[in-house]
Amino acid sequence: MVRNVLVLAEVRNGALRPVSLECIAAGRTVADGGKVTAVLIGAPASFAPALVQHGADEVVVVAGGDYTPDGWLAALQSVYAERKVDVVFLGHTGIGRDLAPRFAQRNLAGMVSDVTDLKVEGDRVIFTRPIYAGKAFATQVIRQGLAVATIRPNNLPALAPDADRAGDVVEVAAPPADLRTVIKEIVRKSTGGVDLTSAKIVVSGGRGVKSADGFKPLYELADVLGAAVGASRAAADAGYCDYALQVGQTGKTVTPDLYIACGISGAIQHLAGMSASKVIVAVNKDPEAPIFKVADYGIVGDLFEVVPLFTAEFKALLGR
Repeated sequence: MVRNVLVLAEVRNGALRPVSLECIAAGRTVADGGKVTAVLIGAPASFAPALVQHGADEVVVVAGGDYTPDGWLAALQSVYAERKVDVVFLGHTGIGRDLAPRFAQRNLAGMVSDVTDLKVEGDRVIFTRPIYAGKAFATQVIRQGLAVATIRPNNLPALAPDADRAGDVVEVAAPPADLRTVIKEIVRKSTGGVDLTSAKIVVSGGRGVKSADGFKPLYELADVLGAAVGASRAAADAGYCDYALQVGQTGKTVTPDLYIACGISGAIQHLAGMSASKVIVAVNKDPEAPIFKVADYGIVGDLFEVVPLFTAEFKALLGR
């Protein structure tokens, strides 16, 4: 069944978010010969070639500014209204989670959030998503009408770029919108150079780091590995780090290739945010810590002894 797909592409810190390319790959999977259109809102047209090389047939660049629910909804709606679209994909990011349900409601569409896998069987697209804090997975099908889905980062691989691929790039003005909120200033908190939700490697600390200074060895290891730094809620509640680093049911969900948990006991709320990581390494002094039940590799020891050893070995291995 031929389907036309619309993908919201996001730019953050001057770069395309990897999940946007993963959404395009998902679009190619379900299109079955249909057209995949990527939408850039408030971002330069210079990002369009990368979207085309990764599978988009068309890129629509909508003039605009920083994210506001009303402004971006109007922009996405205007692109959708001019095209016959069967499926809309957004990243399961802060913007995607806020915008997708608004867009779905506006168009009376079915929606599936936090998709980790999908497949096509005949005229059906079957979405897989975690439930019960990641303890189980559900498969869901939108039986009729428009389908809207948010894709969890680092779960669906992006397509390899094809430099010879051609596509259309269309630049349009921002549509009129009744803005109920206006962004006057954005104050960003610095939490490290690597985006936590899209990082391939995450080094996280829990209550076992004991203090804000206890995160220093984790930052050193993360710097060597090119990793992001995360934390458990216990560490954030204790004031050891900013809540922007929190991984878990009430924090961020991450699915890196490697997750290194240091001084984290493994409460179910934390596991809900990282248990889908491809490889989990746990360092904890307590051999009975629940984190070891989900870890692929476990080290019973003091993180302040183990983590510096990791850092030294990776520096030697990577020539840094």
